[in-house]
Amino acid sequence: MDVGAVLIAVTGVAGTLGAALLTQRGADRAKKRELEMAHAIQEAKENRELRRSCYTQLHRDARQFTTALSRHLYLLRDRLPAQEEAAALEAAKDAYRDRWSETLMIAPDAVIVPAHDLSDALTGVYGQVKRLEQGNCRPGETLRSAAEAQHALWSSIRVMREAMRRDLGISANAGDEASRHLPRASSTDPATVTADFALSPEDTDG
Repeated sequence: MDVGAVLIAVTGVAGTLGAALLTQRGADRAKKRELEMAHAIQEAKENRELRRSCYTQLHRDARQFTTALSRHLYLLRDRLPAQEEAAALEAAKDAYRDRWSETLMIAPDAVIVPAHDLSDALTGVYGQVKRLEQGNCRPGETLRSAAEAQHALWSSIRVMREAMRRDLGISANAGDEASRHLPRASSTDPATVTADFALSPEDTDG
């Protein structure tokens, strides 16, 4: 038997097997990369849907809390709120607080910053409203000043909403023409709000 021929044959077979093995390994690596990419895409999609759901509910609860504060101020202008009316404000506050706690865990800083500003403002107005209700106002706090602060909340809600829309990729960048033409959160004239509380007893006390 020609040893050289045997060696050549063995080398050829080994090369063929080695090439097949390398091809299989390459295919396995490509498949793994495809699976990892598909997993990352699915994870990103699920994360985006989670943020979308949370943002939608936070926006809704912030608006409802703001509306409840306005309603409570009008009640205080005319009389002390009944127990169920006071409970309605507390329920709106609690719903907003729970949603805000959830948002803190999943939202990026670009959303957290304006949302935190709104949370602070809501807490401030709520504090004013409750002190007015309890007759324990701080210097300068009146129904009128509380109503003005409550009305300003709508602008903060709008800023938060735009940040949320940008994070979800469904809104123009800040400063773009489209962004400047987004609908306002409230069309109520601030002068109307002021006039509604212009004759409140707190404003006329010496």
